[in-house]
Amino acid sequence: MGSLFPFRDINVHASTSHYAFTSPSSPSSQTLVVERPSGDLRLSDGALLGAKRVSSIAGILGIIRLGLADKYIITITKAQPMGRLKGHMVYKLIATEFLPLRERTLHDPDEDTYLNLLKTFLRSGPMYFSYSFDLTNRFQRQAHADTSMPLWKRADDRFFWNKFIQSDLIDFATGQDRSTGLRHGGHQGGVDPFILPVIFGMMRITNSQVKSTPLTFILITRRSRHRAGTRYLTRGIDEQGHVANFNETEQIVIVNDGVGGLGGFAGGEGMQNGKIGRNNSNDLQIMSYVQTRGSVPVYWAEVNSLHYTPNLQVRGVEAAVNAAKRHFDEQIRVYGDNYLVNLVNQKGREERIKLAYENMIRILLSSPSESKQVDHATDEKIHILEASREKQKYDRLHYIYFDFHNETKGLRWHRAQILLDQLKEGLEQGQYFRGVDLPGDAQGRFEIRNEQTAVVRTNCMDCLDRTNVVQTMLARWTLTRQLLDLGILQPGQSADDDETFQALFRNVWADNADVVSRSYSGTGALKTDFTRTGERTRAGMAQDFKNSLTRYIKNNFGDGPRQDGFDLFLGVYLPSNSSVGTNALFKDRRPVLIQSIPYLLAASVFLVFVASLARPRPGSTTWPLRAFVILWMVVGGWCLHFIYTHGMLYVGLGCPTV
Repeated sequence: MGSLFPFRDINVHASTSHYAFTSPSSPSSQTLVVERPSGDLRLSDGALLGAKRVSSIAGILGIIRLGLADKYIITITKAQPMGRLKGHMVYKLIATEFLPLRERTLHDPDEDTYLNLLKTFLRSGPMYFSYSFDLTNRFQRQAHADTSMPLWKRADDRFFWNKFIQSDLIDFATGQDRSTGLRHGGHQGGVDPFILPVIFGMMRITNSQVKSTPLTFILITRRSRHRAGTRYLTRGIDEQGHVANFNETEQIVIVNDGVGGLGGFAGGEGMQNGKIGRNNSNDLQIMSYVQTRGSVPVYWAEVNSLHYTPNLQVRGVEAAVNAAKRHFDEQIRVYGDNYLVNLVNQKGREERIKLAYENMIRILLSSPSESKQVDHATDEKIHILEASREKQKYDRLHYIYFDFHNETKGLRWHRAQILLDQLKEGLEQGQYFRGVDLPGDAQGRFEIRNEQTAVVRTNCMDCLDRTNVVQTMLARWTLTRQLLDLGILQPGQSADDDETFQALFRNVWADNADVVSRSYSGTGALKTDFTRTGERTRAGMAQDFKNSLTRYIKNNFGDGPRQDGFDLFLGVYLPSNSSVGTNALFKDRRPVLIQSIPYLLAASVFLVFVASLARPRPGSTTWPLRAFVILWMVVGGWCLHFIYTHGMLYVGLGCPTV
C-alpha cells in the first residue's frame, strides 16, 4: 500500500525513452515511470538504468495533451511557504515547468499558442497545496473524513483544481478509465503519493492576538473548478447545476495553536451540535465559519460589444428549473439551510435578474411566503421569500433581497447593518464549527463541540464588490460571537475593540476581495477602501474609477485568451479533439476589410499627431496641411464609429474554436 500523503520531494530522471519520478526521502517507495512518447504509465520497484537526474521538484501538477499525440508533464518547480495550518505547512505555487514527452523537431503554431495560454494562466492563477493537509475541504467536512484514504481521494471535487490534468495518474491509480468506465487493471497504491491536489483561490495565515490572547487567524477562499472563467464569458448556471464564480470562503480562528502537533486532522464521528466535552483552556481549539458566493442560478448572459454596459440576455426561468434543482441539491446536502442574499439593483437593467431569481425560488418552494419592508426612499428595502412551513428539501432555501444600492448610496455604508439585523436569527441558528483537540490522540482527532448547519450564499451581478462588503460584515459579526463564546471577549465587547486586530482583519478580507476579483474580472475589487478602513474615501472612489476603466479594457480585449487558459487547464476544451495540424486554429478569419479598420484608425491618429507638430514655412499657404488633418480626422472618426457600432467584431473573444 502506498503512502496516504503526497511526496514532499521528488527527483526527476530523464532519458530518451522515459521520465522517472522518485522520492529520495522514501527510498523504499516505487518509481513512477512515464514512457516517451506514448505517455503510458507504470511503476518500477528498482532503479532505472540509462537515466540521468534532471532536477528536484515540489510535485507533479498533472499531465496534459495538447495535440493528437503530444503530451506534457507539468511539474511544480518552485513553491512558497505560506505558513502552518494546525502544524501543516501550506505552500503557494510559484513556478512550473512543462516536460515534453515528444521531442518537437517542427513547431506547430497552434501548440505553441496552447502552451503560452497555459503558462500565462499558471503565472496568474493563485494556487495552493499542502502535502499533509486537505485544503480542498473545510474543517467541518474533514472532521468526518475517512483518514484511511489517500489525501487526493478525500478531496472535494469542486475545489480539486488540477483534477482534470491529474486524470492519467488517477486512472492508473484506480485501474479504471474515467472517460469510458472500463477497468484496465487493479488499484496501484504506489501512484497515490504522486497525486497532489491543488486549490485555486486565496490563503492567508496570520498569528495575532485579541485582548492579549494569542490566536491564529486564517482566511481560505476556494474557487470552484466548475463553470470557471472570466467575468462576461461565464455567467449564470449550466445544465449540471454549476454556477459561475462560485467561491467558498472559510474564516478560521485557532486558539492555543502552539500546543498542536503535526498529526493529521480527523474529527470524531457522530457527535452532535452542542455536545459538551472537555473545557481545558489550554486545549487547541478551532472555530470555522463558512460563507459562499455564486452567480444567480438562472440562464443569463451579458454579451460584450465594446459598449460600457453589455447587452443583458435572460432566458425563461422554467428552462433553468432542473439546473437550479441540481445546484441547490448540492448546496443543501453540503451546507444545510441556505440563506440566499441577493444584492442586485431592483431597478434598471439588473431588475430582470432579480425578478428571474425570485421567480425561480417561488417555483422551488412548496408554499412560498413573502414579506417586504418599505420606507420613503424605496418600496422594497428588504424582500423575504421562504416557505411558510417545511415540507421538502427546497423549503430550506431562505431568499433575502436587500436594496444595497439605495440603502448605502451617499457613502452610508453603515446602512448594511439593516441586512445583518435581518440575518441574525438565521446566523444564530446556523451556528459555526468548533472542534477541540484530544490530547494524546495519535491521529490528531478532535472532539466536535459545534457544527455549522446553514450557510449564507451572497450574490450581486458579478459576486464581487457588493458581495465582498456583505461577507466581511457577516464574518466580523460571527468572529465576535466566537470570541464571546470562548470567553476572550466579555458581553458588550466586540472584535472591533482591538484596533490592531481589527486592522489585520480588514486588510485580510480586502486582500481576499482583490484576489477573487482579479481571477474573475481582471482587476482588484471595488469598494475595498471601506473594507480596509471602515469608511468610504475619495481616494478609494478614484481607485474604483481606475479599476472600472481597466475592467472595461480587459473584459473587452483580454478575456478571450484568459478564458481559453481556464478551459484548457480544466478540460472544458480538448485540443486532441480539434483539427490539430491545420496550423490555423487561431487564425483571424474576419474579412480583410474588417481587420484593417483598427490599423486605419491607428494610422489616422498618427498622421494627425504628426501633422499637428508640423510648422509651415513663413509665407506658405496652410490650407493643404489643414485639409490633410481634416481628412484624416474624418477617416479616424469614421473608423472609430464603425468599430463602436460593430463592437462584436472587435471584442477579444480568444480562439474561435475554444
